[in-house]
Amino acid sequence: MQSAIDFQQLANAIGDAIIISDLHGSITFWNPAAEHMFGFTQSEVLGKSLDLIIPERLRGRHWDGYHKTMSTGETRYGNDVLRVPAVHKDGRSLSIAFTVALLHSSQNELSGIVAVIRDETKRFQEDRLLRKRLAELEASAGA
Repeated sequence: MQSAIDFQQLANAIGDAIIISDLHGSITFWNPAAEHMFGFTQSEVLGKSLDLIIPERLRGRHWDGYHKTMSTGETRYGNDVLRVPAVHKDGRSLSIAFTVALLHSSQNELSGIVAVIRDETKRFQEDRLLRKRLAELEASAGA
């Protein structure tokens, strides 16, 4: 027996950020986990560009890929996890991991994209420290 799932309840309860944007990259949905992760309230982001959370140096590459996805209707990140830097409202850097899915209208026309995002900043920093320590140990062992 299948029960109907209340999307809003799910989106509000889940610990991962859910962000939906339209064909042009304007934010149309922003759940509480996205507020917590990025520091922007829903009212601050709805209708605004994804540039709010994309580091300036990566925006060109991001928009090239975004527009290609919107024009072809295909993405390679539906099953593969993409790990990229992002920006918090206060300007600090985040390391995020996410997958995306394409959204379609009732007429089966591409209407936007949803990203499910996890903050991996702490894990990324820990991995970097471990790699640094390993390099130090290897250097001292070879000396």
